Amino acid sequence: MPHSLVVENRARDVVREAARRRPDGIALIAGTTSLTWADVDTRVDRAARRLAAMVDAPGARAGIVLGTSVDFAVTYFAVLRAGLVAVPLNPGYTSDELNYALSDAGVSLVVTDRPLDGVSCVSPDFGEGPESDPPEVAGDQLAVLLYTSGTSGRPKGAMLSHAALAANHEQLDRIEPAVVGPADVVLLTVPFFHAYGLNTGLGSVAHHAATGVLLDRFDPAESLRVIAERGVTVTVGVPSMYAAWSRTESAGSSLTAVRTAVCGAAPLDPDVAARFTAATGKTVIIGYGLTETAPVLTTTAVSDRGKAGSIGRPLPGVELRLRTANGEVLWADGTATPAEDLAELDLSVEDSAGSDPAEIVVRGANLFGGYWPDGRDGPDTDGWWGTGDIAYADEDGDLHLVDRIGELILVNGFNVYPAEIERVLDAHPGVAEAAVVAVEHAETGQAPHAYVVPALDPAPTVAELQVFCAAQLARFKLPAAIEIVSSLPHSALGKVRKRELR
Repeated sequence: MPHSLVVENRARDVVREAARRRPDGIALIAGTTSLTWADVDTRVDRAARRLAAMVDAPGARAGIVLGTSVDFAVTYFAVLRAGLVAVPLNPGYTSDELNYALSDAGVSLVVTDRPLDGVSCVSPDFGEGPESDPPEVAGDQLAVLLYTSGTSGRPKGAMLSHAALAANHEQLDRIEPAVVGPADVVLLTVPFFHAYGLNTGLGSVAHHAATGVLLDRFDPAESLRVIAERGVTVTVGVPSMYAAWSRTESAGSSLTAVRTAVCGAAPLDPDVAARFTAATGKTVIIGYGLTETAPVLTTTAVSDRGKAGSIGRPLPGVELRLRTANGEVLWADGTATPAEDLAELDLSVEDSAGSDPAEIVVRGANLFGGYWPDGRDGPDTDGWWGTGDIAYADEDGDLHLVDRIGELILVNGFNVYPAEIERVLDAHPGVAEAAVVAVEHAETGQAPHAYVVPALDPAPTVAELQVFCAAQLARFKLPAAIEIVSSLPHSALGKVRKRELR
């Protein structure tokens, strides 16, 4: 292979690049610890050399079971530099969940600060021992296995290459004005075992040689204190964070330096966004994506940043279509001009001004290579991948999420989206949270079943909630049953785990 092609395919080492650009720039702050990019590069290099000596098999998997910390950041970048595959896992996993993922990935060792049974564990300080020169790493080489929660069954490992991780940053870089830049101080409290915290958060900080402020656990008051003290300019958050801040009296004064507030990982309630804006004067930028897309696909940063309920439009470099179950494309947006995109599909501008709900199908350099270990269910031969999410485009060409295909409930053949019922229930003053799933029904095939967490004591009655729903939903959409519960099962980022309800 010609030398130029080898260089072309070489994976980016974002920490080494950051250390060359801004060696004395502050890279990571965690409590009283503050490291420059030169410091981080030195630590990563030492750890990578130790790892390369411990696992003399490029492409072997290395588990990371650590909190949102400097240790995690150094370990993650060291694993990549050593030519190994990072497998970040939730420290809050049960033993069964943890053992399943470690076994499925076939990890050679786990970097952790706690003992784990049945696997070779290494402390994140890596101790003393032999060192080896890390190999050259190719851009198309597997970098990360990220285990998705899934809607049923066991989690699956999404395979992301070095090139896919880098591509998402390059796509985000084409947004004007920039969402994150070298001068920014970024709050990093979204867990690093999640694609959003790992690549959009930590990865963006390294990509831009910016500064990351790490918080292992989110507390509204403490996070606002740290934001004010450290002069945070970018918050990378999830809906529960913005909801908590919007209810905190000091939010407005604490967030004065913030220029960019980003929300992802789950839909942000428009009412919460409005309350946050009223309390702080800041507009939240909404992002949508999946673990399998490294993760960002669309954002309101490229459309109307203040449009309620919208997930914006595709990033530059991402092609997106809305496609029905029978393969009909209802709407398209992508890297070509709108006219070229539409002409390719024999659609006119008028046809694509808005659309009915259909599955989001995407293509781009940021897509994963399929699920571990054999690449199953990845992009097709033309590079397109169905996300399983349903959305529609409004008359301005902005996208709005509807629901997951797997969540769809078929009542006498009619489509019922749980999210629509959940929005109605959530609007009741006596409801703190609601989740709707499908159940088998003798007469209609399927029917909606609602779980409701009350916000009041006494809780609203089932009859009261049914009447409330009947005033706002068509008859076929009404829950066949409403169950009052004390709580709902959630993931680490606050998503309801509906498979546990089923």
